[in-house]
Amino acid sequence: MSKYQSFQEIMNHQLMIPKQLLTEYRRLGMDEQELAVLLQIHRFYLDGNPFPTPEELADYLSFSSQDCSKVLRSLIQKQLITIEQKHSEQLVRNESYSLEPLWEKLFAQHKHSYATEEEQAGSLFSLFEQEFGRPLSPFEIENINIWLDQEEQEPSLIKAALREAVLMGKLNFKYIDRILREWKRKGIQTVDQARQHGKQFRQGQVKNSSSQAKPKRDVSLYYNWLEEDS
Repeated sequence: MSKYQSFQEIMNHQLMIPKQLLTEYRRLGMDEQELAVLLQIHRFYLDGNPFPTPEELADYLSFSSQDCSKVLRSLIQKQLITIEQKHSEQLVRNESYSLEPLWEKLFAQHKHSYATEEEQAGSLFSLFEQEFGRPLSPFEIENINIWLDQEEQEPSLIKAALREAVLMGKLNFKYIDRILREWKRKGIQTVDQARQHGKQFRQGQVKNSSSQAKPKRDVSLYYNWLEEDS
C-alpha cells in the first residue's frame, strides 16, 4: 500500500505533453529554445503561476534570462502565445500567458495557408523595431497582434499609420492607434486613401500654424517602403 501511494504521488506530478507539439513544432516555425520555453510556461501554469518572469524561466533552462526575454518576444511575434490581462475583484490587474494560439494552430485543421499573412506580419514587426530603434516589448508586440487579429487591420495600413506618426513627430503606440481608429471611422481601407488623408491633414495643420517654423525633418527622404505598397 505504501508503495502504491508513493508511485501515485509520482504520477500526480507528471506533465502531459501533446505528441503533436513534439512532432510538429518545426512546422510552426519554432526552434528548440522556443519549445523549451513553451513547455516551461505550460508547467508553470499547471503549478499555479500563469505569468512566470524570464528569471523564473531561466532557473529551469540552460540559457540566460535575457535569452528567455528574446524567446518570449519571438513567441508573441509568431502569435504562438499571447498576454492576457484580467482584473480581480479588488481591481488588481493580473497578467498571464495564454497558449491558446499555440493549441489552435496545432490542432485546428485549416485548409488554407497563412504563409503570406505571416510574412507580412513578420516584416511589420521588423519595421516597427527599425523605426523605434529598439526591440519591441511583449506588450507592444501584443498591441500589433491586436491590430492584425482582433481589429483586422491590413499590415499595409498599419505601416501607413506608422509613417504618419513619424512624420508628425509622435512616435508612440497610442498615437498610431488613434490614427488607425480614425481611418476606420472614415472608411479608409487602402494605402492611397490613407496617404491622401494624411497629406490633407498636414496641409491643414500648416495653414493653421503658418507662422511656425518648418519641420526639422526632411520627410521626402523617408519611407520608400511605403511607396511600394499599393
